[in-house]
Amino acid sequence: MTVLVTGGAGYIGSVTVDRLRAKGEHVVVLDDLGRGHRSAVKQDVPFYYGRVGDRALVARIAGEHEIEACVHFAALAYVGESVVDPQRYFENNVEQGVAMMGALVAAGVRRVVFSSTAATYGEPKQVPIPESSQQWPVNPYGWSKLFMERLLASFDSAYGLKSISLRYFNAAGATDRCGEDHEPESHLVPNVLKAALGEKTDVAVFGTNYPTPDGTAIRDYVHVADLSEAHILALEYLRRGGESDFLNLGTGHGYSVMEVIECARKVTGRPIPTRIEGPRAGDPPSLVADAQKAETVLGWKPTMSDLASILRSQWEWRQKHPRGYAE
Repeated sequence: MTVLVTGGAGYIGSVTVDRLRAKGEHVVVLDDLGRGHRSAVKQDVPFYYGRVGDRALVARIAGEHEIEACVHFAALAYVGESVVDPQRYFENNVEQGVAMMGALVAAGVRRVVFSSTAATYGEPKQVPIPESSQQWPVNPYGWSKLFMERLLASFDSAYGLKSISLRYFNAAGATDRCGEDHEPESHLVPNVLKAALGEKTDVAVFGTNYPTPDGTAIRDYVHVADLSEAHILALEYLRRGGESDFLNLGTGHGYSVMEVIECARKVTGRPIPTRIEGPRAGDPPSLVADAQKAETVLGWKPTMSDLASILRSQWEWRQKHPRGYAE
């Protein structure tokens, strides 16, 4: 039996593919390479180029590889881009996702681990944020993920499709083989390190008047290897007969933009100039997880997610791969 990983050539997906295979799992990857990299997936992993909403392709993969579960990463995931072009986000994340889930159910697949996001909470009234918090996104990206969470709940009731939705806070860091390499890049950690390498003249700080100690936005950063481990634990939980659920993945501790930049200066030993700009549309002031439920349900606890370790791992990867996956 085989696990289908959609978006397996992407940042978190590629790390998860490696870790699944290290545990002896049979894995097949489906990716349209819109934001992923073919070289992020080892050549001996079965790879299909295409969109997740291609029902015929999903059916063929399920038949050729006896798919028993899916870990669904494939999605567009830039908050600002979703505000500017919401149609693209709803078509890609929701329309494609609906088609894929239907094809999986038709193929007899009854387990899905879904890559969701803390953006479904919008501007939370309580921080750290528990899963019981109201979900009211402030950007189309968050809405697209929330729609998929609701779809999965409906598919459980109607078809017995069991799922775990994992609401990420901020993924960061790298493994020895896989790191973050997007173009364009909107995430803070890789942009900070690009400035440290001299690839950028400075780092844009979006907003300095948030209601936070230093005025810059606070986020809860989780090492990509810790995130991938949560997906594997979720898959094992579903295989044991676990019920559908939704879980936060975070550390319970947030860092401001300026704290990340200052830590990066220490880790790299490089000056990192900054440039102050206005806040981005759809960016809440603070997103920090209450992740106790993930520990209770899955036994998951991040072990590599202190900020210095995250930055050091990504810094080492970038020094080994100065052109990212392009080389």
